Amino acid sequence: MEALPDLDSLSDQELRDLIRDLMDEEREVSYRRRILHGKIDILRAELQARLKKDVGEGKSPLHDIDVDKLAEILATKASPPAE
Repeated sequence: MEALPDLDSLSDQELRDLIRDLMDEEREVSYRRRILHGKIDILRAELQARLKKDVGEGKSPLHDIDVDKLAEILATKASPPAE
């Protein structure tokens, strides 16, 4: 992010222009954020629909988890805390 210029050296019109430019930039960022949130919502809905379908077909939502590997990880002792 750019630092603000020396505000004392700017004319009133330059200050107005700077405000306008920053407001335009903020609108663009806000629009991009809304688009990204929409895509995230669509992807989450698709994932949820797939999980519901799997459960409806009798599959566990945890069918991809390696239970033996998880048990091994949980059974091992943790490293001692760093001093």
